[in-house]
Amino acid sequence: MKKRVWIPAALLLCLLAGGVEIFLLHRGILHFNNPSKIQFPVQGVDVSAHQGNIDWEALKGQGVDFAYLKATEGSSFQDRQFAFNWENAQKAGILTGAYHFFSFDSEGKTQAENFIAAVPKTTGTLPPVVDIEFYGDREQNRPSKEETAGILDVLLDELEAYYGMKPVLYATMKSYREYLDSGYEEYPIWIRDVFSCPNLPGGREWAFWQYSSRHRMKGYYGREPFIDRNVFNGALEELKQMCIAP
Repeated sequence: MKKRVWIPAALLLCLLAGGVEIFLLHRGILHFNNPSKIQFPVQGVDVSAHQGNIDWEALKGQGVDFAYLKATEGSSFQDRQFAFNWENAQKAGILTGAYHFFSFDSEGKTQAENFIAAVPKTTGTLPPVVDIEFYGDREQNRPSKEETAGILDVLLDELEAYYGMKPVLYATMKSYREYLDSGYEEYPIWIRDVFSCPNLPGGREWAFWQYSSRHRMKGYYGREPFIDRNVFNGALEELKQMCIAP
């Protein structure tokens, strides 16, 4: 009789423990990844209007060395908080850059024009980022590699010509394998992996790693309670060397 009671009790404890872990992960209290400052001393965030008004001094005080800010999406959308974030992140002494959310559905040239209209060419700021990930039904109906390259290559060339440096390419593992795995070797990679430290196919090095999309910090007041956390794969001086030169 005791064994018959013990087995279900042990199973119940396991289920309860698993449920608590899932709850803590969902609430942003527990994380699959939590890279240390010893291993990755240069740490940062990426934000958009979803984080609302941001106290950049408060984020700086929590160890934020760099920040990427959403600037644009597609050929017409501009993030309403970008100008505020761009000015105040730099005032707080945070290395600052801007990112563009790539559209599979509009021309590369008009996407570049949208970004250039929103993001000043400012000495000491980080290179522009093109964020390539699936949206809507695009994961189920993926554009071909050739079709995507026809848009992306024009966008990258336009941004490089204006800012004088190669943009960084942000990707999820799915979009990386689909579009970047066998090309774009000359571009720095920013990879998203919220489960483990990323290993890119072929041993390719990554420059930035987005290790969490459900982190909690103090100092932002939007409807989104979480903030994306990132690390740079190198020293602070190396990151500064990537910035726009005078």
